[in-house]
Amino acid sequence: MQRLARICVFAMTAIAVAHVPGPSLAQDYPNKPIRLIVITAAGGLMDVAARILADSLDKSLGQRLVIENRSGSGGNIGAEAVAKSDPDGYTLGLIQIGNVAINPHIYTDMTFDPLVDLVPVAPVTSSAILVVANAKLPASNLTELIALAKKEPGKLSYGSGGNGTAPHLAGEMFKAAAGVDVLHVPYRGAGPAVNDTVGGHVQLTFVGLGAVRSGVDAGMLKILAVAQSQRLKSAPQFPTSAEAGLPGYEFVTWFGVVAPKGTPAPVIATLVKHIHAMQDDPAVQQRMATGGLEPLKETPEQFGARMRRDQDRFRDIVKAAKLKPE
Repeated sequence: MQRLARICVFAMTAIAVAHVPGPSLAQDYPNKPIRLIVITAAGGLMDVAARILADSLDKSLGQRLVIENRSGSGGNIGAEAVAKSDPDGYTLGLIQIGNVAINPHIYTDMTFDPLVDLVPVAPVTSSAILVVANAKLPASNLTELIALAKKEPGKLSYGSGGNGTAPHLAGEMFKAAAGVDVLHVPYRGAGPAVNDTVGGHVQLTFVGLGAVRSGVDAGMLKILAVAQSQRLKSAPQFPTSAEAGLPGYEFVTWFGVVAPKGTPAPVIATLVKHIHAMQDDPAVQQRMATGGLEPLKETPEQFGARMRRDQDRFRDIVKAAKLKPE
């Protein structure tokens, strides 16, 4: 009996040790590189945020954050890959507002629920959408752009990062607010859309400053308006939508880190700690500002509430815009 009792005690101790919560797991994490799946193609504004995140966390975590761009289906391909990965903290995703606020309302074949199968870690940045035009387009503000679009309905076109992305919805909201007919051309990421705007294959795109700053500086693109109520802190020379001729047209997006459902709480806590420290770093803040980004610092609970709120908030907007999946 004594021997049996000792065996039972040993077994119970082993079980208890195996289930020691939090601290020990957090202390061991991470001990190998972390994969960050970015749901757009390289070259867009989200890629700017991803590289700022990777550069900072590489140093503070002591392990590489390896960026893997997976675009397509409005970001569903990348987000699905995150949702179906092992919840061990070594696969994370960088998603945008469209993944939770737009896609569930237009894609009927999604194999995951972003509000259930993706665990909110922390938002990284927010970014105002800009109305950007090819430099040769004969319009210097929104009033002139609207007049041009009304003169020849359907002739102008705009590129987006794909159906269901924030730039797509921003473009459709612009069309509704301005009462114009502009053709939508979806790409596999904002980067290719910007490139074709530079080349004149499309005349417009709706993206953040970081994705177009070089083209603007080179004189190949021009910013007609900032779609928010105040001018950008890092580029105050560009007018707001109201100043440019379209009051009420506002669209601010966000980029945030998520993990597969079931990722241990201590791992989430470790990531949040390092992301928040990054956001407090003045050098990082300056780098974000250069890209037209601003830190968006929230707890996982606050981020989750934001995701749910945005999904509800955009339901009617998406329906009114008659968005269709890719």
